[in-house]
Amino acid sequence: MNVVDSSGWVEYLAGRHRAEIYTEAIESPGTLVVPAICIFEVFRVIRRQLGENKAHLAVSAMRRGIIVDLTIPRAVASAEISRVHSLSMADSIILSAAQEFRAVLWTGDRHFKDIPGVRYLV
Repeated sequence: MNVVDSSGWVEYLAGRHRAEIYTEAIESPGTLVVPAICIFEVFRVIRRQLGENKAHLAVSAMRRGIIVDLTIPRAVASAEISRVHSLSMADSIILSAAQEFRAVLWTGDRHFKDIPGVRYLV
C-alpha cells in the first residue's frame, strides 16, 4: 500500500520535473490510499496554479485510490502522531493514514525524512 503526500500529487498532476518519482505509487490505484486532507490541499493548489477545471480533474484522478476520511479515531491518532513527530495537522493526518493502512508514505518533504515507513524522495 502507498500514500502520496500532497506535494507529491501536485508534482505529478502538474507535470513538474519531479513527477516521475511519484508515478509508481500513483499509477497503482489498487494499492493507493488517499487521505481526504490531500484532496483538499491538492485541489486548493492546482486551482490556484492551473485553474478550476484542472483542479476537478486532479480530484478525479485521486478518487481512484482508497479515500480515507477523517473520523474521530483517526483524528485522535493523528493528534498523537503530531505530538510525537512535531508535525502539522495535515502532515500528521497523512502519516496517520499511512500507518493505519501499513502503507509507505511517498514524500519529498524534509520533515518526514527520518520517520519509519516513509520513502523520502530527494
